[in-house]
Amino acid sequence: MAVTKKRATPRPRAAALYPDAHCELDYQTPFQLLVATILSAQCTDKRVNMVTPALFERFPSPRALADAPLGEIEELVRTAGFYHNKAKNIQGMARALVEHHDGEVPTTMEELVVLPGVGRKTANVVLGNVFGINAGVVVDTHVARLSTRFGLTRETDPVKIEQALIPLFPREQWTILSHWMIWHGRRVCDARKPRCSECTLRDICPSAAA
Repeated sequence: MAVTKKRATPRPRAAALYPDAHCELDYQTPFQLLVATILSAQCTDKRVNMVTPALFERFPSPRALADAPLGEIEELVRTAGFYHNKAKNIQGMARALVEHHDGEVPTTMEELVVLPGVGRKTANVVLGNVFGINAGVVVDTHVARLSTRFGLTRETDPVKIEQALIPLFPREQWTILSHWMIWHGRRVCDARKPRCSECTLRDICPSAAA
């Protein structure tokens, strides 16, 4: 019987490399992280963190955001890009929280993904980082890129990438896994010019430059 060699993964060394890895969006409440994550679509965390202080000061609760003039929300989130849709989504999300959840952020994937502007990625961010619920793996552009480069999957669709990663890692590591990969993607494994010569994971990476 042929023995299949178990593929090495970046998990153990990534934990040592990034012991302080965490969500780099600034927030104090589940609601704030939910808003910030919606705003982070096609936008850097740094930019979102520049936008949200004024937004949360002006509209500190779901009720306040739900009742706000849409134009005022748009002005506050303008620099996060796609501000018309993002303003509409965060207000729609806030209204749904008020109408269906007494202003509280729900704690299940099923309840979160039906909120305006919320998909699996956003739901996983909130569940894992606020509530400590490992419902899945956050797949952003960094996680998608590194998953391919490390040979963990050939899938390109975020949901299929998540499905491929889930059986490779223990459930209790699903949330931190995305942080390890995001931190490595931002600091070493750049999209255009990965710094393979500086990467301590190159010996287990099939995409490492010779």
